[in-house]
Amino acid sequence: MPGVPDFLFEHHESVGSTNALCFERAREGHSGKLWIRAGEQTQGRGRRGRDWSSPTGNLFASLLLIDPQPAARIGELPLVAAVALADAVDKAAGTLHLVELKWPNDLLVNGAKLSGILLEAEILADGRQAVVIGFGVNCISHPPLSLYQATDLRSLGYQVTADRLFETLASAFAAQLGNWTKPGGFGAIRSSWLKRAAHLGKEITVKTAQEDISGIFADLDTQGHLVLKQDDGRVRTIYAGDVFFGEG
Repeated sequence: MPGVPDFLFEHHESVGSTNALCFERAREGHSGKLWIRAGEQTQGRGRRGRDWSSPTGNLFASLLLIDPQPAARIGELPLVAAVALADAVDKAAGTLHLVELKWPNDLLVNGAKLSGILLEAEILADGRQAVVIGFGVNCISHPPLSLYQATDLRSLGYQVTADRLFETLASAFAAQLGNWTKPGGFGAIRSSWLKRAAHLGKEITVKTAQEDISGIFADLDTQGHLVLKQDDGRVRTIYAGDVFFGEG
C-alpha cells in the first residue's frame, strides 16, 4: 500500500462498487481518509447513474472523507480530484501535461476520455457528512462509450500499471487536499485546473437537466463553476451539466 501519512487503505479483489463500500464504512462510524481499491468492480457507475465498465487491469479506487470542509465547499472537490489525478498520471507515465481537463473532472488525451471521477455525499445518522470520491482510470483497456470517445494509457504507448498509478494518485491527492484545506487554497487548485483546461476560450455546449446552452468557455468562477459567454453577450454560470465541444 502507498506510504501516505494519515490515510488508511483497503484492497479487495472484487467488489460491487468501491464508492458503495466507502459509504458502508462511513455508516459503520469510520473517521475518514480511507482509500478502498478493487481489482475489479461488478457494479461500477459514473455520473448521473451511468454504468462504468470496470475490467481487471484498470484502476478503481475510492476515497472516503468525513467533514473535509464546510458543506458549501464540497462542490470544489471534483476539481481538486481532477488536478490530483492529472498530476498522478504525469508522474506515473513520466510525462508533462499529458492530459487536458474537461469540466468538471474528466481527463482527456487528444480529446478522448481517459478516466472518470464520481463524487457523492451523504449526511450520516450522527450528522457528519461523508464525501466519497471514486476514480476509474483506463490503464490497459477502454470501453466503447456512447457519449464520448475513450482511450487508455497502454493504447497511448504508456506502460502504467494500476498499482503504480494508485501510488502516485494517493500521494498527489494528499498533497492537493492539503493545499485545498489551507485558507484560500482553492485559488491555487483553480489555477492548476485552468492550465490544463480543454477548449478554454472556445465554443462548447453544456447539456443541463433543463436545457442545452452554447457559448464560449470563458472561465471558472471562484467556486469552480463554469462561466459561459453567449453570443448575445450574456454571461451564464453553469453549476452542473455535461460538456460537449463545438456546438454539440
